[in-house]
Amino acid sequence: MTPTEPNETPDTSSGNGEGKGASVIVNAIAVLKSFSAEEPLLGVTELAGRIGLHKSTVSRILATLEQEGLVERDADSRRFRLGLGMIAMAGPLLAELEERRVAYPVLRELTERTGETSALMVWNGVESMCVEQIPSRHQVKHLAPLGARYNEALSSSVQVFLASENADRVRNLLRSGSITLPGLDEAAVESYLLRLEEAAKRGWAVNFGETSMEEVGVASPVYDHRGDIVASVLIPAPKFRVSQDTLTSLGEACLEAAAKVTSRLGGRPPA
Repeated sequence: MTPTEPNETPDTSSGNGEGKGASVIVNAIAVLKSFSAEEPLLGVTELAGRIGLHKSTVSRILATLEQEGLVERDADSRRFRLGLGMIAMAGPLLAELEERRVAYPVLRELTERTGETSALMVWNGVESMCVEQIPSRHQVKHLAPLGARYNEALSSSVQVFLASENADRVRNLLRSGSITLPGLDEAAVESYLLRLEEAAKRGWAVNFGETSMEEVGVASPVYDHRGDIVASVLIPAPKFRVSQDTLTSLGEACLEAAAKVTSRLGGRPPA
């Protein structure tokens, strides 16, 4: 649903301006959510076209966000990026994430062991999001930047989270486009569900250059005391460094690391 234009779609349900105020907040959130690791710089015209608002409205929103430090203007291109104020806002949340605090030393060990980047991912119901990362020591490496969001069905961390959902919900997410799957048809959906079952049995999911031809990803689930998946450990690596034998060793290392995080949380895999 496209956010409403506050100046062109006035609230008619109330005379106190509450509807208009809510609309402005929704539009500001839409602006902030448009930025990503893949597209960190966006101009007014790009943002306006993306979220369906007039350029003047987007300019006013950006001016307010810039004043609060939530976005900042690039000196060269005059386009906008997320500002350091976002980190200040997210800091208390990240500090309270028990999974993040507990996982940090395990991720450091995992990166030292494999030589590849390691990351902790959480699930918001439709996206896998990175909340912690330890970069590889190699000059050529793949990263999962803090705050990066993934909704590709073939992403290894997305597979981990979807493997814990019931089949009907997975079908609905795929058919609605909330989770993207190439060549979507009934056969592809059923094949994907079998893939999730196999990943769950193995203990780790793999993305061997399927979302990016240059990258491999393996991920394993982290469980809480109820046996529910609360996070996943992810290893993203350049494909040229990963053979099939190396892939198996990365998967096993990822599985062991996720089990350590589970144990440190007082969690347990489902029976």
